[in-house]
Amino acid sequence: MAQRQIDSNPQLSIDSSGWLEGVVRCPSPNFNARPAGEISLLVVHNISLPPGNFGGGYIQRFFCNSLPVADHAYFESIAHLQVSAHCLIDRAGQITQFVSFADRAWHAGVSNFVGRSNCNDFSIGIELEGTDEQPYEELQYRTLAALTQALMARYPAITRQRIVGHSDIAPERKTDPGPAFDWAHYFRVLDGHNS
Repeated sequence: MAQRQIDSNPQLSIDSSGWLEGVVRCPSPNFNARPAGEISLLVVHNISLPPGNFGGGYIQRFFCNSLPVADHAYFESIAHLQVSAHCLIDRAGQITQFVSFADRAWHAGVSNFVGRSNCNDFSIGIELEGTDEQPYEELQYRTLAALTQALMARYPAITRQRIVGHSDIAPERKTDPGPAFDWAHYFRVLDGHNS
């Protein structure tokens, strides 16, 4: 399946069923309906499989419950998990979508945002291929900003104040996207997309 190249000022659109147009789709079975249909929070994550390694398609297989446990010792410890995100942005800035934005992906786990628990119910989860300590690629920031712009246009309850890291909603459990994620730069790029 061909991947769409993300340029320096990409325009992304979301169709009526909550899927991005023109990106790779890898539907995950790990989702369900949103309890109230509300979408008002964007959560930024990071992931690499095996930890610290990029490429190889393991993230996609993990989110689709088909991780080959024989390929790496670490995989046996996570293969039983049923998790997903709405999208993954890889190191080259390419998007893979796993779950419709209209549905509830299983990305946040036990979580709380301004006194409200179960953030999966009302959030969109975006995974960046990366680690807490390794700098993210410029193409990832640009793609994330373009995707954020499209999401904010489609779901206006997602405001700048309602864009958080996984560590913000699950601080006792999670550290991602980590200190390597440059929030100031991300918002500068986002502001450039919004100008």
